[in-house]
Amino acid sequence: MIDYDPKIVEEKWQKHWEKEKTFASHPYQGEKYYMLEMFPYTSGGIHIGHVRNYTIGDVVAHYKRMQGFNVLHPIGFDAFGLPAENAAIEKKIHPKDWTYSNIDTFRRQLKRLGFSYDWDREVITCDKDYYHWNQWFFLKFYEKGLVYRKKTPANWCSTCSTVLANEQVEQGKCYRCATPVTQKSLKQWFFKITQYADELLKEMKNMDNWPVAVKKMQDNWIGKSEGVQIDFSIFHNGEKLPVYTTRPDTVFGATYLVLSPSHPFSEKIAKKNPSLKSEIERMRQEQLIKGEVEKRGIFTNLWAINPVNKEKIPIWIANYVLMEYGTGAIMAVPAHDERDFEFAKKYNLPVRVVICPPDKNLHGENLEQSYVGEGKMVKSGKFSGMASDKARKEMSEWMKENKIGTFQVRYKLRDWCISRQRYWGTPIPIIYCSKCGTLPVPEKDLPVELPFNIKITGKGGSPLEKVKEFVQCHCPVCGEKAKRETDTMDTFVDSSWYFFSYASLKGDSFPFDSREAGYWMPVDQYIGGIEHAILHLLYSRFFTKALRDMGLVKIKEPFTRLLTQGMVVKDGAKMSKSKGNVVDPQDIIDRYGADTLRGFILFAAPPEADLEWKKEGLEGINRFLTRVWRLVTEYASNWKKKLEETYSENREGKEKELQKMVNKTIEKVTQDIEERFHFNTALACLMEFVNYLYLYPEKESLLFQESLQVLTTLLYPFCPHIAQELAERMGYKEDLCYLRWPEYRKKLLRSDKVTLVVQINGKLRDRFFITTRENKENVERKVLNRERVQKHIQGRCIKKIVHIPGKLINIVLD
Repeated sequence: MIDYDPKIVEEKWQKHWEKEKTFASHPYQGEKYYMLEMFPYTSGGIHIGHVRNYTIGDVVAHYKRMQGFNVLHPIGFDAFGLPAENAAIEKKIHPKDWTYSNIDTFRRQLKRLGFSYDWDREVITCDKDYYHWNQWFFLKFYEKGLVYRKKTPANWCSTCSTVLANEQVEQGKCYRCATPVTQKSLKQWFFKITQYADELLKEMKNMDNWPVAVKKMQDNWIGKSEGVQIDFSIFHNGEKLPVYTTRPDTVFGATYLVLSPSHPFSEKIAKKNPSLKSEIERMRQEQLIKGEVEKRGIFTNLWAINPVNKEKIPIWIANYVLMEYGTGAIMAVPAHDERDFEFAKKYNLPVRVVICPPDKNLHGENLEQSYVGEGKMVKSGKFSGMASDKARKEMSEWMKENKIGTFQVRYKLRDWCISRQRYWGTPIPIIYCSKCGTLPVPEKDLPVELPFNIKITGKGGSPLEKVKEFVQCHCPVCGEKAKRETDTMDTFVDSSWYFFSYASLKGDSFPFDSREAGYWMPVDQYIGGIEHAILHLLYSRFFTKALRDMGLVKIKEPFTRLLTQGMVVKDGAKMSKSKGNVVDPQDIIDRYGADTLRGFILFAAPPEADLEWKKEGLEGINRFLTRVWRLVTEYASNWKKKLEETYSENREGKEKELQKMVNKTIEKVTQDIEERFHFNTALACLMEFVNYLYLYPEKESLLFQESLQVLTTLLYPFCPHIAQELAERMGYKEDLCYLRWPEYRKKLLRSDKVTLVVQINGKLRDRFFITTRENKENVERKVLNRERVQKHIQGRCIKKIVHIPGKLINIVLD
């Protein structure tokens, strides 16, 4: 018997799979199954989180192939983005060189894990053949009115003279130099995702195979609300100051008005009152800090008129009001809003109750917290005494009739700003001509390629601005000198359609083949981290709907079923370099082999749960695989084409029990993969099966030989290298991934023994096993002879016996 050497076994089969293109996918060949994990960002090499994500997907891909599905299981690399520019600065290396070096490392490591990818469909988003189509989509969206440019605030570091991404702002400061970040208005490009807000919300209700948590997060992000926009006015000049509220029934309780520090009127105040400017700027900066900050505000020395009662109320600017929601101005009703109440108490502002709970009166000066529930209206003019839910409707109508308010449906969702003032991304295909204005680059001139003769310092704006041969061009209309746009696209654009690119052959005149993509799409199973629950998934859904409206695809949603896997934690914390608890997958592979790593990842926890990294678990899986190897190599004979012995119904004794165990194992593993993705319990079942086979005495029997064949087949999706090697040693010459998955027979799962419940006068007195073949008279005789039964009868007369065969006997005593 040869010892198990995972390195030799795994390298052998990885070379075979690559040479034979074992996992290549071909359209139009039966029922399809599109299995996809979120592609990796190419910063460094693979980590344990990647291994978990891709191992889960690989099990499903193998299982579906063995069920007879035509499986598409592709991989690629999310290759544009800020980390490459940071590496260019820190490591003095070009982003392109750093990125492609990382891709080579990733590709080698993924292949070393034996994942069943169709490598011919690989996508690399920084390849010009890919980002060409980012630019093409931009032009098509531009034609459809889904693209526009406007001034919007951006995070600005004055020391570095550059725009910062949100993730580069740390506690309100530049991540590089710690300069306080300010907001600077820049003209930037947007995709009009809000045009699809209602459809994105409605379609989500039908997505039954998505986690509830993800749907809730998207629901909150889109943030649909129904309310009233009320026109307050500034006291000294009558200028309108609209506010949006979902609680118009509380308008009589407004005691002050609050502006966001980024509101246009706040900017006017800052210009006219230099003494307030620094404080307003400070509050803007505080809004960049993640997490809860202390509520702060300043009185503007201005007043507003509440249109419903003509009351004059003070105008404040505060850091707890965001420009992104509503109009950027709120009517503050501290008696009925938690945040307003906290602010009012801090600054000694009036609190007026206008809704009282049933059977209780409230007074503003005595309130210890705001009351946000329904109730009876008070101090609300002609609406006093009315139920608040009814008043909400009638007051909305009354304000509309009096032209002081309008009913509106609003969304928290904002249009997608795709402009990035950075180098390593897709150039936005726009030209600026002093004569002809803003023009799209003609399609025939795509792609607009990134120049490589560039110096990246992280300071002084976009690096592309300094490359004359890139910036300077000619107007496509008049032919005069013009300039290119130097912003690049948000990298979420790259990941918003890559799944369509996988699903078709590549071409020079189209982003993907609609017919082939129509065959494969939508993705049947998508797997990735919950951190992508909002932006990536939402943008992908938007892209799909936009492409549908362009006639490129017919589907409404890109992903049918979604799984968000848990984190990998070590020593009670998420793995990270800063915490020093990172485990290098390559070290594990070198020591134990890829199958052991895969097996541990799957066995340690169900996919949705966090996985606690434990070395002992690795060693346990390694021992299990070694036991499988010894069992099969020592006792297995020739591979059989049909499992005849496994399904034969004429079994007795030990063979019948083994047969039942085989069918039970097939049933359990099948259901754990198919219905629940509980790979941990599936592997536990296989371990139990191996223990049973080791103890089985008649290892030369044909049924035992078939049992080893079943074991090898069931193990394959989890640990494919060792399973394929063992199958070959048993004489199987084909790839296991296309062997039909074994079925189980329910009738063979039934036991000969059942538990019989014994009652006397309806009370439980005994229970014991009987065989299903015993006749009624024999069963009743056994019951009456039982010691416990005799004890309760004690010579009394039996009136009758109620017998439900195989379940219950009730002895009725006189």
